[in-house]
Amino acid sequence: MVRRVMAKKRSELKDVEIKNLRNGKWESLANFCRSFHEEANDYNSDEFNLRRDLLRCSQAKGMVRCNPAPIRVDMMFEAIKRTLPGPPYFLLCILPERKNSDIYGPWKRKCLVDFGIITQCIAPTRINDQHLTNLLLKINAKTGGMNSLLSVECLNSIPLVSRTPTIIFGMDVSHGSPRRLDVPSIADVVSSRKWPLISPRASVRAQSARVEMIDCLFKPISPDKDEGMIRELLTDFYSTTGKLKPQHIIIFRDGVSESQFNQVLNIELEQIMQFMDNNWDPKFMVIVAQKTHHTKFFQPNSDVNIPPGTIIDNRVCHPKNNDFYLCAQNGPIISVVIPFKHMFQVYD
Repeated sequence: MVRRVMAKKRSELKDVEIKNLRNGKWESLANFCRSFHEEANDYNSDEFNLRRDLLRCSQAKGMVRCNPAPIRVDMMFEAIKRTLPGPPYFLLCILPERKNSDIYGPWKRKCLVDFGIITQCIAPTRINDQHLTNLLLKINAKTGGMNSLLSVECLNSIPLVSRTPTIIFGMDVSHGSPRRLDVPSIADVVSSRKWPLISPRASVRAQSARVEMIDCLFKPISPDKDEGMIRELLTDFYSTTGKLKPQHIIIFRDGVSESQFNQVLNIELEQIMQFMDNNWDPKFMVIVAQKTHHTKFFQPNSDVNIPPGTIIDNRVCHPKNNDFYLCAQNGPIISVVIPFKHMFQVYD
């Protein structure tokens, strides 16, 4: 006997939103009667009777009419404009659902893209001191605060960075899923500010799909105007350091293989060097960080993890390249291997 289960079919109506049954009631059915003639003048017509009976039965079954998420977001912003004298600096949003909330995407886009308002969304099941502490850490970071500061950073114990104007770039490219070849890749660059208050400044751009090299670091649109990512970050560094130009530029590049080192220098570093002139000639250092490798380190005759901050730069390193392994995090679980970063200094 062969058993076959037919695939479920989903019926779609015009302007109808159908959701699953939950707790004995339909979650929402938005504008389900708009597919009928709403301007029917004949009150004895079959269309009017069907619409009336549908409304009566839907109210008896607990169906709730709900506007689409973008319309609800627009309504909330209209209420904010009526209540507040000006645009707010920060908004805390309590979501109705913990996961897959349909209002999250439109709300974030409206706040960040259209108005530039800092937001924090929460959907707590229970509120305690730990939850509030984690929430405040996120809010403090988003509003430009610092959650932690190492004592060594205030002692000027790193003279090449603390005593000389130095900007540190971190660059990476994120790609879509392998099956989505039409989704653009996202290039992001973060940069430091005045030492030791080096809270990072971020710049994000979209580029061609599946392209690893960042092509929008230097993007002139006219002889005196540039919309590239590096100019934006250098301008921020210049304004936060008392109009100082960086004399040292340290670049950390993530997500590239050894075969792409020359492309990083010829494509990305070349774009950054476009800003140099006769009055400004900084020193550059490019370091590539790799996470995907099969090298593991253990302490001899001990189950204790390797302490954070450990650097291994001899014996197991490349015979020609200037590389090292860095343990940048703590491993609280004993006997669990901590991943090391494999760092390549490809330009100095």
